[in-house]
Amino acid sequence: MQAGKRLTQAVIQSLREEIREAGGSEVYAFGWLDDRGLVARSEVQSRGNAGAVPALPGRQETPPSGADGAAADVLIHNHPSGFLVPSDNDLSIAARAAEAGIGSFIVDNAVERVYAVVEPVRRQETRPLDADELAASLEEGGAVANRLEAFESRPSQIDLMRLIIRGFNEDALVAAEAGTGVGKSLAYLLPAMRYALDNGERIVISTATINLQEQLYHKDIPLVTGALGARGKKIKTALVKGRGNYLCRRRLAAALRETEEGVLPGMVESEEHDVLVLIHGWAETTATGSRSDLSFFPPEAVWSRVSSESDLCMGMRCPERERCFFLALRKACSDARILVVNHHLLFADLAARSGGAGYDGTVVLPPFRRVVIDEAHTVEDAASSFFSESFSRPLLLRLLARLYRRQRARQTGLLLRLALLLPGDSASRAVETGASITGARTLVEELDAEALTLLWDEGTIRLTPAREGLFAGLVSRLAVLSRRLSQLAGVVRDLLEALPPDGPEEDAVWEIRATVRRLEAAVSVMRAFLEYRERTGEVIWLERHAGSAGARDDWAAFHVTPIHVAPPLRDALFMPNRTVIAVSATLTVNGRFDYWENRAGIALVKERQILTGVFPSPFPYAASVLLAVPSGAPLPEDAAFRPFVDEAVSALAACSGGSALVLFTSYDALQSAWNAARGPLEEQGIRCLRQGDDDRSRLLKAFLADESSVLFATHSFWEGVDAPGNTLRLVILCRLPFKSPADPVFAARGEDLEKQGGSAFMDLSLPEAVIKFKQGFGRLMRRSSDHGVVAVLDGRLLRKRYGELFLRSIPETRTSFGAFDSVLRDTESFLWNRR
Repeated sequence: MQAGKRLTQAVIQSLREEIREAGGSEVYAFGWLDDRGLVARSEVQSRGNAGAVPALPGRQETPPSGADGAAADVLIHNHPSGFLVPSDNDLSIAARAAEAGIGSFIVDNAVERVYAVVEPVRRQETRPLDADELAASLEEGGAVANRLEAFESRPSQIDLMRLIIRGFNEDALVAAEAGTGVGKSLAYLLPAMRYALDNGERIVISTATINLQEQLYHKDIPLVTGALGARGKKIKTALVKGRGNYLCRRRLAAALRETEEGVLPGMVESEEHDVLVLIHGWAETTATGSRSDLSFFPPEAVWSRVSSESDLCMGMRCPERERCFFLALRKACSDARILVVNHHLLFADLAARSGGAGYDGTVVLPPFRRVVIDEAHTVEDAASSFFSESFSRPLLLRLLARLYRRQRARQTGLLLRLALLLPGDSASRAVETGASITGARTLVEELDAEALTLLWDEGTIRLTPAREGLFAGLVSRLAVLSRRLSQLAGVVRDLLEALPPDGPEEDAVWEIRATVRRLEAAVSVMRAFLEYRERTGEVIWLERHAGSAGARDDWAAFHVTPIHVAPPLRDALFMPNRTVIAVSATLTVNGRFDYWENRAGIALVKERQILTGVFPSPFPYAASVLLAVPSGAPLPEDAAFRPFVDEAVSALAACSGGSALVLFTSYDALQSAWNAARGPLEEQGIRCLRQGDDDRSRLLKAFLADESSVLFATHSFWEGVDAPGNTLRLVILCRLPFKSPADPVFAARGEDLEKQGGSAFMDLSLPEAVIKFKQGFGRLMRRSSDHGVVAVLDGRLLRKRYGELFLRSIPETRTSFGAFDSVLRDTESFLWNRR
């Protein structure tokens, strides 16, 4: 093909000169297409020989760029021989270039002829967002305003949206703090949905929880769809939860057969069967198969038997493929341009892509290059959770029971079902292997007892060189158990290999394979404990969990958590995607993003544009909120601190008549205050609710339904509580929310900072506590008409120099800093004079 059909004359001349200067040797250049599809610009990357190929990115990376940062479209190199048919090496280079999203051309030395090994993909011209047009929809009389009953134009919301629009138009990274009431959901949904509509791109919106996902999908997205008019109806959206949230019809049918035959281990079979029958009836009416659509909450042991799991999916061979809920969801996702996911699901997808699956195909999610992350302050914790590995006694016993269980004279389990499919000797070996599991179960129980002895009355403990002697017994038991489980897994794999190759597909075989993989994953965690000295980038630790039957049923979890999640977040999230919008009400400390940027990994991105902005709440805090802090409050290390808190909580909640949320940093402190306050408050008709007495959602519903109630809660209630109006008029923060120095992961990260010359307190502990404090403070004002008191009972807020950092990081309010009696009078006056 004539070179002029693929290259402009300017590029032809430039390449000729470069080849001549290289003495006719091979030259490699990147090229960029113009609107006509011709290479209109080139930059030489290397010269000399075939070994001088320029570095090409892998699937997980962004396409190579020129000096101006523009992504290249095609790789061009010459054949000095004039023979343009590609060699095997050329084809390998072209394949690597294609993985990076660019084409590959070969030219002769005179640049008169060209051979297209891989055609470059012409870039679709993007249509930028019109900031003024979208802003108008959020102003009085605009498309969104007209769909809301009590609309208030918020300049901070419009300013936030303009920053987000820049993120889309300029392919930038955005970090934005939007105070309570700014309306961040609409500020990112409008531009995201309009951009998807105008440019046909898929955009992922990730939230911290499934509840927030559902709020966006069922409430906010329909509002924006309507605001975009007739074209808005063309935008397909999908709500995507983790696979385990969806029912698998095949597994349900198998579980029902097993309970009917009396071979399912776990709960009493009749009880399990009754639950499964209810799920079966629901399965015939539900449109989604999502667990959240059930009218009851099935026990985890039952749901885990019927949920959809990737390693249990039979794919094309599944008899229920045509009615599969998860496949229907995947089809909806492939058609959708807006995907609403949660952080854990997003990280599952990104981890697979950065691990080699690439960014062009469907992995956990369909391909995408633009992401909005809501509640972005949780990114580090969410990533830490996702990249952690763990096992526990309940998990191991459940897996072993799936393989084999003996109840009195009856033997049940998957290995016995496998024996029915195997020839003589192998069948006998399967039965013998099942019988040997009883010994493994004993080892699991002994390991758990040893771990609980180590934990004693501590919630967590970390394996370090200083504690090596303390952990000696546990490590010894781990070594024995890991060998036993590895041997068991090996034997079962051998039995599976002995299956007749032409035998029918059996549910039991799929279940056994998955069970073995999960046992091997637990063994991997055990080995981390055994090799902890070599695992310098990980935290090896234990955690006590409360059992359902009290302390005698407690169990220990064995965890392996990475110390650093910033580098993988940089590589998997911020670098490959064209736009990442990170928004939250709490990203800054004293108006600066440094802490969040360092922890989330965006600070490690040096070659991308990063836009930031702080958008204050429009709510009238100065008139509607009283910050009450007793100046004489003891410091937490004082013996008088807990009695003071117990008394103060009771007195403050009484003067408010309930409508109070009391937040603690430990359950022990909660229990102490609850015991002191419950009697006096209930005598006044104030209902006392306590975290742990019911699940979180039901507890919140009870609190929201009773204006005279007080809710005593710990960590998870410092955020995500939305109680507007008179439901919540008093928030009591009993202690500044510094993480415990005994927290294994937090301690390890602090030590790592110290090794790098930083300060564990100033660079980690303090800023983390400030952000948590801002979350707790933010529970009070949820609507512009709300008013109330935030009381802080920790003397450090006023008596320590760093207390100023907490105070400067929240909106300006009225204050009452004095003796407790004075604070109590001010609180009562402020609350009741405004009613």
